[in-house]
Amino acid sequence: MGKINVGRLILCGIVAGVVGDVLGYLVDGVLLADRWASAMQKLGGTQFSLNQWVLFNLIGLVYGILAIWLYAAIRPRYGAGPKTAVYAGLAAWAIGTLLPNAAFWTAGLLPRGLTVFTT
Repeated sequence: MGKINVGRLILCGIVAGVVGDVLGYLVDGVLLADRWASAMQKLGGTQFSLNQWVLFNLIGLVYGILAIWLYAAIRPRYGAGPKTAVYAGLAAWAIGTLLPNAAFWTAGLLPRGLTVFTT
């Protein structure tokens, strides 16, 4: 097994995080903005502040780095290629999106429609 090239991992992770942040903004900040505002109002919150958006984007960058690390970590076992990338992507999505959103919906914190769309 080879060593993971940390510099390349961080660079690719940042690119993945930026792509995820842009897509997240388009979905949550534009397409679902009204639903998010309604859900936050029902929870007693307000619109997301600039600080919250900055933190969301930083979390997105870390998420991208961790997703690329996961791919690099499982690559020796599954081999390089799209099949391994799909496995890593599904695992990252399940851990970082599916399970938290299911928990928020189960707890009654988010409406079903918003949860389905964001998941």
